[in-house]
Amino acid sequence: MMRLACIAIAGLLRTAPALAQTTFTPRDESPEEFVAGAGRDETFYACTACHNFKLVAAQGLSRAGWDDSINLMIRRHNMPPPEPREREVLLNYLEAAYPPRAPGRGGWQNPFSK
Repeated sequence: MMRLACIAIAGLLRTAPALAQTTFTPRDESPEEFVAGAGRDETFYACTACHNFKLVAAQGLSRAGWDDSINLMIRRHNMPPPEPREREVLLNYLEAAYPPRAPGRGGWQNPFSK
C-alpha cells in the first residue's frame, strides 16, 4: 500500500510542472480595463494566452519596439507567429495605445528592447 502511494505521488510530481505551464488563464483582467481602440480585444487575447495584459500596458514602445517584442515572444517563448494581417492589427493597437514614454518619467523599461 505504501509503495503504491509513493508511485502515485511520484507520478503527480513528474506531471505537475507540465500542468502548471498549460493552465494559465487571464484572471482579474478584461479588455475593457485597457485603452480603447481598434484591435484592443485581438491584442488582449493574443497577449493573455501566455501572460497578463498589465505587463503589456506597463511598457511604452515605438512600433519598432513592439515589433521586436513580438519577435522576442516568437523566438524565446514559442508564441505562434501571427498572420501578417493579425500582426498589423496588434502593432497598430500597441503603437497607438502604448507609445514610448517621455524620458525621465520613470516606469518599467523593457530590458529586451533595443
